[in-house]
Amino acid sequence: MSSQKLNFRYAERKDVALILKFIRELAEYEKLSDEVVADEATLEEWIFDKEKAEVLFACLDDKEIGFALFFHNFSTFLGKAGLYLEDLYVSPEHRGNGYGKAILTQLASIAVERGCGRLEWWCLDWNQPSIDFYLSLGAQPMSDWTVYRIAGDTLTDLAR
Repeated sequence: MSSQKLNFRYAERKDVALILKFIRELAEYEKLSDEVVADEATLEEWIFDKEKAEVLFACLDDKEIGFALFFHNFSTFLGKAGLYLEDLYVSPEHRGNGYGKAILTQLASIAVERGCGRLEWWCLDWNQPSIDFYLSLGAQPMSDWTVYRIAGDTLTDLAR
């Protein structure tokens, strides 16, 4: 890590534009920009009004250089909540300094402090640098599981 001290802070309502900026940068990196339909109003509603997710910023000299968006899930087998990491992003100019690991370490501390049974996330199959990084931390791929999704019109049709 660089000589600058990394610190963390939880996002506040005034940070909605910054959250959206990081989401768009992450989507661009993942080659998924065309899938981002979130806007500031939607993020404000779901993160701050409905409290369905939390955002943690990684900051250097009070400048946000990355973020993690996470929420609680639940394991029936463990009988307790876990933390699900939806997005982790570090700005390109700050990569390679250990900040991604520091963010995951902070999330692990939050999970332990809250009594959670696990911390988990998904990773795109093609993202070998991230896969190698996660494996180096001791993360285990869940190769016996396949992710399924119903969204959009299919979700609406199923709900009828």
